[in-house]
Amino acid sequence: MFFRMIFGAVTRQKQKLLIMACTMALGISLATAMLNVMLDVGDKVNQELKTYGANIMVEPRGASILSDLYGMTEGSGVNDKFLREEELPRIKTIFWAFNILDFTPYLDIKVSVKGVSEQVTMLGTWFSKHLDLPTGESVDVGIKNLKSWWDIKNSWMEDEDEHGVMVGATFAAKNKLKEGDSLEITATDANGGVQKLDVTIRAVYYAGDNEDDGILAPLATVQRIAGLEGKVRRVEVSALTTPENDLAKRAAQNPHSLSHDEWEIWYCTAYVSAIAYQIDEVLTDSRAKPVLQVAASEGSILEKTQLLMLLLTILSLACSALAISNLVTANVMERSTEIGLLKALGASDGEISLVVLTEMLFATIVGGIIGYVCGLGLAQVIGHTVFDAAVDLKLLVIPIIALLVFVVTLGGSLPAIHMLLRLKPTEVLHGN
Repeated sequence: MFFRMIFGAVTRQKQKLLIMACTMALGISLATAMLNVMLDVGDKVNQELKTYGANIMVEPRGASILSDLYGMTEGSGVNDKFLREEELPRIKTIFWAFNILDFTPYLDIKVSVKGVSEQVTMLGTWFSKHLDLPTGESVDVGIKNLKSWWDIKNSWMEDEDEHGVMVGATFAAKNKLKEGDSLEITATDANGGVQKLDVTIRAVYYAGDNEDDGILAPLATVQRIAGLEGKVRRVEVSALTTPENDLAKRAAQNPHSLSHDEWEIWYCTAYVSAIAYQIDEVLTDSRAKPVLQVAASEGSILEKTQLLMLLLTILSLACSALAISNLVTANVMERSTEIGLLKALGASDGEISLVVLTEMLFATIVGGIIGYVCGLGLAQVIGHTVFDAAVDLKLLVIPIIALLVFVVTLGGSLPAIHMLLRLKPTEVLHGN
């Protein structure tokens, strides 16, 4: 009898149940899209932010933290502090190796340029360096990807170009230099000898900072004229990280203050402080420090993005619940005579409520399935439009959506159930 009543109600109210299913489908489709994107957005947002620079700076242990761009000032006392170039591939062998997106070393020296009155900073780096790792893997790292926002007139240099340099836009403008011009560079090496080098300007770059007043060259070139083969001053690292919490902040101050369990959680989570600590473990006499402004901004942007998506999900489901509530309440009012007759024949409030809820669940489950499928497509549209990448589908979303369908259905039915319970057969059947 119960299923005959459900079948009869469904066949008689096709249009109303279809509207209810569409209402649920709209809410669930947006919820599915937002939940999939929200659970996958951390890596996507961080990946986007990593195109704007490094979030970890590695320096020789004992070197002072310097505020100028090139990591040195006159009389700073850091000239005898270096990292070993041969050890740098180890950065891609730490526990969070796959979170290291890019890195590049720097070695800066002061040089004299013929025809230029003041000394100029010449910065050596990797442009696009191919590394064969101890793990058997191969990667390409360097400033070309790390500083992808730089405006380059012509194109990036190659690391093998021993007689080429790139010059900053400010330096080029002050000295009326352009691509193809020759420069005669003189430098004093580590032993006090004078080194001369004739180079050709391959490109002019605009970085929008102090770099624009210098010269950029392959790391090997700068090492050779400085007499510092195999040495680098500092390394910039771009890593995919998890926003810092209280545990990560305590660990950043003193990892040894953590308990054993806390230390394992921190070490095995991609906090910027944990990745910096692991870099210290693989490089000799190094000190890796997070660039706090970048790390804090990443965490703040990520949290706000996820909060926005969560609010959109809640609002969409609330709208669905309100719409369903109105539909079910109207349905109960229209069927008041039928419900009053059932009560008069001995049907309990619980039995009638179960019939109404079952009818609703039939419609909302169908709508939920349709909404879930549409939501998966919407998530991919958002991923390709905003992040230019596909959104990974999360299996965790399926039980969440099933629970949300039930909660929205139950929440939307409460006003109608309340009306149903107050309905008196004598008043309904007598037309009062």
